[in-house]
Amino acid sequence: MKRENYYTKRNIQDIDKIGELLDELPPFCQDYFLGIETRTSCQTRLKYAYDLRIFFDFLCRRKYRKKEIPDLTLEDLEGVTNNDIELFLSYLSHYRFNDKSLSCDERAKARKLSAVRAMFKYFFNKGLIEVDNSAKVQTPKLHEKEIIRLESEEVSRLLDIAESGSGLSRHATGYHEKTRIRDTAILTLFLGTGIRISELVGLDDDSFDFSNNSFIVTRKGGNKAILYFSDEVRYALQEYIAEKSHDEKIPQGEHAFFLSMQYKRINVRSVEILVKKYSRIVTPLKKITPHKLRSTYGTRLYNETGDIYIVADELGHKDVNTTKKHYAAITEDNRKKVADAVRLRPDEGDADEP
Repeated sequence: MKRENYYTKRNIQDIDKIGELLDELPPFCQDYFLGIETRTSCQTRLKYAYDLRIFFDFLCRRKYRKKEIPDLTLEDLEGVTNNDIELFLSYLSHYRFNDKSLSCDERAKARKLSAVRAMFKYFFNKGLIEVDNSAKVQTPKLHEKEIIRLESEEVSRLLDIAESGSGLSRHATGYHEKTRIRDTAILTLFLGTGIRISELVGLDDDSFDFSNNSFIVTRKGGNKAILYFSDEVRYALQEYIAEKSHDEKIPQGEHAFFLSMQYKRINVRSVEILVKKYSRIVTPLKKITPHKLRSTYGTRLYNETGDIYIVADELGHKDVNTTKKHYAAITEDNRKKVADAVRLRPDEGDADEP
C-alpha cells in the first residue's frame, strides 16, 4: 500500500480546516473557494479564509452591526465602499478578535488586502456584483526591511555550539546529548542548501541519494526539485542516519527523516525553537529564524558565484527579481572591509601633502 506522505497529510488537514472556517463565513464564500480551488494551493486558500474572517468580522462590527457574519449577502458585499476597506486597513493597526488584542504591520495589512481584493475580483468577474471597490484601494506602502543573515564567523560558531552545547542553559544542556547530532544535521542542511523549513520537515528517509550527494524536495505549489549538497553536509546527514540506525525506539513504518524526541516527524515549531536556541547564543542582537539561515545561504552563494540566476534556481524562486531584492545586497563582511577605507586623520609618520 502506498504510504501517505507529509504533504498529502498537510493538505488534508488544511482542507478540513478550510471547511471549518467556511462554516463561519457568509454562504457566498462556498462558491468563491470552490471557484479558486484549481488555481490555488491549499495553504493559500487557508490563509485567505483566515484573512477574510477578520474582514467580515470588521464589517459586522463597524458597517453591518445588526448582522452576524453568516448573515452577510452579496448585496452587502456590493455595498462595501473603498472607504470601508481603507477603514479596515486602519482598523488592523490595533483590533480585537476572539477576545485577543492583535495588530498588523504593513506587510500583514497588504496580505489581508490581497485576500479581500481577490474575492471582490472573483465576484465582479462573475457578474455577481456590479462594482469592485477594492480595486480603488492602494496597497499599504511597504518599508524595506534590512536583510538579517549570519556572517561567516557566526555560521562557524553556530555549528560549533550545536555540536558542543556550549552556552546552553542547564535545562537545555540536559537534552543536548540526545539531540546534538540531529540538531547539527538540521542546521548544516539549512546553511548548506538554503531549503525552506517546510521542505526540511517534509523530508523522508528515501529523499536522499548519497551516491550523487542529492536529495528531492517538494517546493511551493507541490513541484518536486532535486538539489545537491556538499561533502560537509553529507557527513552531518550520514552521522544522523548512523545514530538513527542504532535507535530501537523508532517505530516501524516511520519514514520521516528528522524525528522529534517523541519519535514522530519533527514539526515546524520545534525547528524554529531549535534554531532560536542556538542562534541567540551566537548573536543575541539578531533574531535568527530558519528563513534567515536560508538568506545566509543565498547571500553566500551569490558572493561565491556572482550569478543571481544560479541563486534563484537553487532557492526555487520563480521570479529572479525576488532573488535580486533579497540576496544581491552588500553584506556585513563587505561593510567591515570598507570600514577603514576612509581615514579621517593620517597615521603618525605619514608624509604631509605638499
